[in-house]
Amino acid sequence: MILRIAAPVLLALSLASCAAPGPAPVSGFAFGLWGDMPYKKAGDDSKLPAVLASINQSNIAFSLYDGDIKDGSSKCSDDVYSDALKMFASMVKPVVYIPGDNEWTDCHRLNNGGYDPLERLGHIRKVMYPSMNSLGQTQLPLEHQGQAGQKFVENLRFSHGGVVFVGVNMPGSNNNLILNAKECSNKSVRKVAQCDDANAEFLERDSANVAWLSASFKAAQAQGARGVVVVFQGDPGFDLPETEDEDESLAAEYSGYRNFMAKLVHETEQFKGQVLVVHGDTHFFKMDKPLYSPTKLLHNLTRVQTFGSPSLHWVKVTVNPNSPHVFEVQPVIVHQP
Repeated sequence: MILRIAAPVLLALSLASCAAPGPAPVSGFAFGLWGDMPYKKAGDDSKLPAVLASINQSNIAFSLYDGDIKDGSSKCSDDVYSDALKMFASMVKPVVYIPGDNEWTDCHRLNNGGYDPLERLGHIRKVMYPSMNSLGQTQLPLEHQGQAGQKFVENLRFSHGGVVFVGVNMPGSNNNLILNAKECSNKSVRKVAQCDDANAEFLERDSANVAWLSASFKAAQAQGARGVVVVFQGDPGFDLPETEDEDESLAAEYSGYRNFMAKLVHETEQFKGQVLVVHGDTHFFKMDKPLYSPTKLLHNLTRVQTFGSPSLHWVKVTVNPNSPHVFEVQPVIVHQP
């Protein structure tokens, strides 16, 4: 007996046997970016509810807050941090918090109450990371560089939908690097010994940040991630590379970022996917490719600078890991009632 198979079926079997198995497609998702709010002195309290409602009503999977839970000229009292935790607890989706300069590096200022910044950093580590998960009404499990309440617990990492997300404590005010005695005492109660301690803290944390970044890119490579998102608060001097005869990142006031940024460039060069660098500090939305220079692009690195007080808006990023571009960035303008 001869078994006869219809020609279309034979064709289908032939095509099936020849097709090489490809990578399984990964579904897309969206996430939010916000920070530098609310600033009470700017009257942000009345505008903040609309921002929170806009984020909560969106279809994002989670959001990342890139620092500055208060303005830079108000006291760093304990209620600032408890108020921020209440704000984050109002978020329906997970929210990941990365520290900014206004809540620790700048607390030495007279108009901030003359606090010890290192004591405030210790307070952040104990209070703002109450568990090893994200904040919000629903939570994401996070991997931390440090143990609960200890050094570098604020450096974190998680993976979602083919993308590795990395949070690093690298705030404004030159990443807590103090350049000279005048800067140490300017509008401040700090003594020389405290500034020496601050610079020692900078060196230790900068080394830890670089190690965490390197480990995160290794994790991304191992996972076959299509993208990496690196979030910190301070502006590391991106803007004047737009001016060919001057590079702002080489100015002394940005020297605290150079070691980390050099490592970020190196890791991005070795990474086959896309890298999205997110920061706040400057308070207006911007998306560009600031590295290496105006005439030579580091093609797979994109910078997003988030909104900030008094412009209370947020940024939505849609991830399509099956696209070579991976990230689609959209500013979300929040209209106040």
